[in-house]
Amino acid sequence: MDKPVVVVLFGGRSSEHSISSATAGGVLGAIDRDRFAVIPVGITRTGAFVLEDDDPGKFALDPAHLPEVVDNGTRILWPEPAGRRSLRVRRADGEIADLGEVDVILPILHGAHGEDGTIQGFFDTLEIPYAGGGVLDSAVCMDKHFMKVALAAAGVPVSPGITVRESEWRADPGVVATRLTEASFPWFVKPARAGSSVGVSKVHGLDELDAALRVAFAEDDKVLVEQGIVGREVEVGVLEGRADVAPRASLVGEIVLRDREFYDFEGKYLGGDGVDVVCPADLTAGEVSSLQEMALRAFAAVDGRGLARVDFFLTDHGPVVNELNTMPGFTPISMFPKCWIASGLSYADLISELVDTALERVVRA
Repeated sequence: MDKPVVVVLFGGRSSEHSISSATAGGVLGAIDRDRFAVIPVGITRTGAFVLEDDDPGKFALDPAHLPEVVDNGTRILWPEPAGRRSLRVRRADGEIADLGEVDVILPILHGAHGEDGTIQGFFDTLEIPYAGGGVLDSAVCMDKHFMKVALAAAGVPVSPGITVRESEWRADPGVVATRLTEASFPWFVKPARAGSSVGVSKVHGLDELDAALRVAFAEDDKVLVEQGIVGREVEVGVLEGRADVAPRASLVGEIVLRDREFYDFEGKYLGGDGVDVVCPADLTAGEVSSLQEMALRAFAAVDGRGLARVDFFLTDHGPVVNELNTMPGFTPISMFPKCWIASGLSYADLISELVDTALERVVRA
């Protein structure tokens, strides 16, 4: 029996290109080759789909030299709808080669044009099955403003935030600043539609606001300003569930800040000092159950598919959702895989779970 063919898709046009590429290094090294045949496809920073080397070491996470997809002159030719799902490549010399039929795409993309429903809609149009989130949950959760709206409507407590458009700030920064002062310092200023803590700043006073907004507006013209919440930063992984099995939640992980202001890009991916990623977190059974239950409610509220990581502040008054990520950090050192490993699922088995869930979804359709 032929192995299912999995296209591992990574890179992309967003500022999280290198993290996606580093994730590919982990996935290519861990995916079960006895069960799956793999075709690595990269997306360059300018949006070209290229056939990449099946070499995990090429995309290793190195803080001194972050990996990336470089244009090698090849171009992936995607299959047309209502036909064979045959993938082809036009090589740099113009020769076209058939790579065979594709069973499923594993898109490990972060940020715009990858985690926001656009690539999911592309594959829906081409009628190619894919793992992970769908169009709706990806689009809603990519926009932190609308994610909060959806969760609040479902009765899930969310961290309060004020949305600021770049046009508003340019037109009258004084009015915007006055509106923001309804919240107490410190504030966290973050792009509404970016991840991996890219473009995020902690603001201690109005004198720091303009610089923080400039950093955030460089990523998105829509920014969220959130009041800092006193509480433990904890995270729960969610998997969709296969066949008639309900979605399930992982053990709870915790971000422990020692001498770092917040869990920024360096702390997440570059081994920066001052932060520990701990799973399982030191919590009571009641706290774990409450967080898992709320994570599953949040997943259901956005019509979650595939996977998600739900980020909380655990306050004296209970858990509050900060964010919901439909393609969370997935490097071997990221919280999402760590929480599932602590829950009894290896990194390789976690990858298989995502692929198998997508394949079963096709059978049920």
